[in-house]
Amino acid sequence: MRRVHIIGRKNSGKTTLIIDLVKCLTAQGHAVGTIKHTHHRHELDTPGKDSHRHREAGARVVGILSQQMTAVFRPRRDAEGAVDRYALLAPNFLDCDLVLVEGDLQAQAPKVEVWRASLGEAPLASRNETILAVITDDPLDLPVSTWSRSSIEALADQIRRLAG
Repeated sequence: MRRVHIIGRKNSGKTTLIIDLVKCLTAQGHAVGTIKHTHHRHELDTPGKDSHRHREAGARVVGILSQQMTAVFRPRRDAEGAVDRYALLAPNFLDCDLVLVEGDLQAQAPKVEVWRASLGEAPLASRNETILAVITDDPLDLPVSTWSRSSIEALADQIRRLAG
């Protein structure tokens, strides 16, 4: 799975950038997938519904098929702590040219940071050398590539090149 992580602080514009990139890349004919990473605990399934009850009973994987959507819930087991969960998701993205992941600073994959000076905090790239570029239109003095946010087409090209 060819993927690039779009990381940044809260309210830095990660979601908006990913939406803009998906629109641009799909308009260019690319098949794009997305993954939202969160470090918060969220129940993705609906408690009380059949699929949730199946999981609670111990099913290793639960799928839901409807007329509009297909979903798979795979609870993380303690034994899977060291498993690359992106590898587990990869079969679902086989028809994608590129996958954009929102978040996950710890991932072993290319990462770019969205940064705005108005947030009042230093870029994560100032302390994390695994970040390959910072996307901003604000002045920035760091020894890392700076990509302008103002041209989504140029950003899309840079992201595609970064993904390989």
